[in-house]
Amino acid sequence: MLKYLTKFTAIVAFSILWQPLAAQETSEGESEAPAPGGLDMGQPVLGQVYLKENSGDWRVLCTKTNAAEDPCHLSQTLSDAGGPVAEVNLYRLAEGGQAVAGAQLLAPLGTLLTTGVSFSVDGAPGKRYNFNHCEQGGCVAQIGLTDGDIAAFKQGTTATVTLRPAEAPSQLVQVPMSLKGFTTGFDGLLPVVSN
Repeated sequence: MLKYLTKFTAIVAFSILWQPLAAQETSEGESEAPAPGGLDMGQPVLGQVYLKENSGDWRVLCTKTNAAEDPCHLSQTLSDAGGPVAEVNLYRLAEGGQAVAGAQLLAPLGTLLTTGVSFSVDGAPGKRYNFNHCEQGGCVAQIGLTDGDIAAFKQGTTATVTLRPAEAPSQLVQVPMSLKGFTTGFDGLLPVVSN
């Protein structure tokens, strides 16, 4: 599953950041002066996802563009005693809409889709979200987060993500999502897509 989650992070990052990437202009003919001895110093690979930094239990992942500042999002792999269960990728949206942030959650194939996925912060009543689609690496829920949701994440210590397996629909799979470092990481993000 972890192999798929890592591949999915790159796919999600590219899809989240598609609009800014599509808007970038590439400058033809611009090249760096060769290094002494005629060595090729290389060029950044546009569209490549890289780890900018860690913010507590979150990774700040960015996508290389021609922009002055690359667009970034927060990512966390959610695990239980059996290993990785899901992955959350969260990004800031432009101001002015009902959602101030978006998130994509990847759950494993075999998740009961009709019950969706729910998030609860520090035991407070949670919110349920529907799954959008499934692909080879798992099933995706595309989530809109309000100011209130982000405030709860910033004030909380742990969110609980709840899924149901299709093979055992009466069983709940509850996975902790650490909120350590969330505030710093989120406040450092620039809006990557408009509402």
